[in-house]
Amino acid sequence: MKLDVVRTQFGKDATNGMLFIDKVFEAFTLEDEVRDVKVHSETAIPLGEYEIKLRTEGGFHRKYTDRYGSMHKGMLEIKNVPGFQWILVHTGNTDSHTAGCLLIGETQQDLDKGKDGFIGGSGDAYKKAYPKIANCILNGEKVTIKYSNINLEVKELSNKATDDVMLTGMVDAKMDKMLKEIKNIKSIISKKIV
Repeated sequence: MKLDVVRTQFGKDATNGMLFIDKVFEAFTLEDEVRDVKVHSETAIPLGEYEIKLRTEGGFHRKYTDRYGSMHKGMLEIKNVPGFQWILVHTGNTDSHTAGCLLIGETQQDLDKGKDGFIGGSGDAYKKAYPKIANCILNGEKVTIKYSNINLEVKELSNKATDDVMLTGMVDAKMDKMLKEIKNIKSIISKKIV
């Protein structure tokens, strides 16, 4: 299973994004702000691809076992992140609920409306995504998560024909030429038949 976090908005105190599971949108994400120099519990993890494993110890694990019962098999831990430990995927609503971890939710607020960011429906998003991910891990499948930034590089738009773009006027002209050739062929064939 392949998860992708695409970071879409970068604020002073938080980072908005989207989570995809096998290229299908799953949830909105919220992380700490992106920094060049790490500040403990206040920095989003570096771009890259990491493996997710189940963590079955620690306070979050105990709390989520109580909260989610038999659905919970362990925390989703993002492993081997340079300079970071115990990076989890979990519930929460603002950047104060994360210390480098990935929060997921069903709604997302524009960072221009609040520096801490906000995602809503976090519990519902977690209950929807968690079993998909955890079951793959439990079944021995490798699960990875890749962090990237949205690519907003826009190619220059043009109304000129290129090798891969044909304008409608050109199509019309080619069609007219083909119709004339078909008429000529029909005319030649009909003269030979008589």
